[in-house]
Amino acid sequence: MRTAVVHDWLNGMRGGEKVLEEILPHLPEPTVFTLFHVPGSVSRAIEAYPIHASWLNRLPFSRRHYRQYLPFFPHAVESFDLSGFDLVVSSSHCVAKGAIAPPGVPHLCYCHTPVRYAYEQFDAYFPRGETRFWKLKKRAISRLREWDRATAGRPTRYLANSSAVAARIRKHYGRPADVVSPPVDVDFFRGSDRARSDFLLAVGSLVPYKRYDLAIEAARVLGRPLVLVGKGSEERRLRARATASVRIVSDLDREALRELYRTCFAFVQPGEEDFGISLVEAAACGAPAAALERGGALDTVADGVSGAFFAEETADGLAGAVERLGISRYDYTAVRARALPFSRERFVRQFRRAVADLVPHGRHEGRDEEKALSPQS
Repeated sequence: MRTAVVHDWLNGMRGGEKVLEEILPHLPEPTVFTLFHVPGSVSRAIEAYPIHASWLNRLPFSRRHYRQYLPFFPHAVESFDLSGFDLVVSSSHCVAKGAIAPPGVPHLCYCHTPVRYAYEQFDAYFPRGETRFWKLKKRAISRLREWDRATAGRPTRYLANSSAVAARIRKHYGRPADVVSPPVDVDFFRGSDRARSDFLLAVGSLVPYKRYDLAIEAARVLGRPLVLVGKGSEERRLRARATASVRIVSDLDREALRELYRTCFAFVQPGEEDFGISLVEAAACGAPAAALERGGALDTVADGVSGAFFAEETADGLAGAVERLGISRYDYTAVRARALPFSRERFVRQFRRAVADLVPHGRHEGRDEEKALSPQS
């Protein structure tokens, strides 16, 4: 058997790439197809597999300004020749789910979210009055949304990374989706005897919908330091808003990131996340979270046990949640317990079962590994 794995782009290690890294070893002879590939930008584990980039990857400035080619994304993903493959698996937050599988070949889509900026998040990504050529972008996104809905029937089956994303898939695609939460390395991310400090911690790509501007403002209101780990299109704007007590860093190794999780006062998630792997990594290290009461946090945070919710997407709302964390006493064991169900072993078991259900002659292999992994996880 051979598997075509379609992933939107490979130019950095974010949540989607962590999922991709985990699924590749559990697929028969995988070959990765992607719109853009910057060699060395993702893990060696991913780079070890054959990677085919689309024709977009050869266009000028595609390494840094790939988003400018958005109108061509649908055509590029449809141009992949997937003939000769026995299974198609897409890892999709943009157009990967629209890849065309050969006739009779099953297509399993792991959907991180339907295209954010084509639906709920357009205004966050393209604020009117601040976006050049706003009308042209609005028209291009409208066409993308039409294509996205028209191709919703291509996958044989959808997996969603959270209950919130499963609801979006039903709303926008009219398709059911089973929730298979992303894998978190809860064995590596665990607490220590180090005392906690007073700084707040946020981890993720610096993009508009994550609302790290609210984290900066809430830290100022609270008089607490903030460490923001990540990079992305919003970095310059966020640095301009940051005070001396805000530190923005990127490219940390896992050990340095774990140390921040272990010593922060709290993890803050000011925007709506599709799932939120970093929040669960922090919880595995015993850090409670102040999180917006939407999206993936509804699956991962227990209010009053592992964190505090806030309802309104404002700096004051976030600051209030952090203050409630300060009043409560959080037990490390209880916070970590909320992270344990999201282990890598659980993800592998559920993902392999989904593959086995689509590929009958792989069913025996999938059930055998499910049994082997099945301990008490």
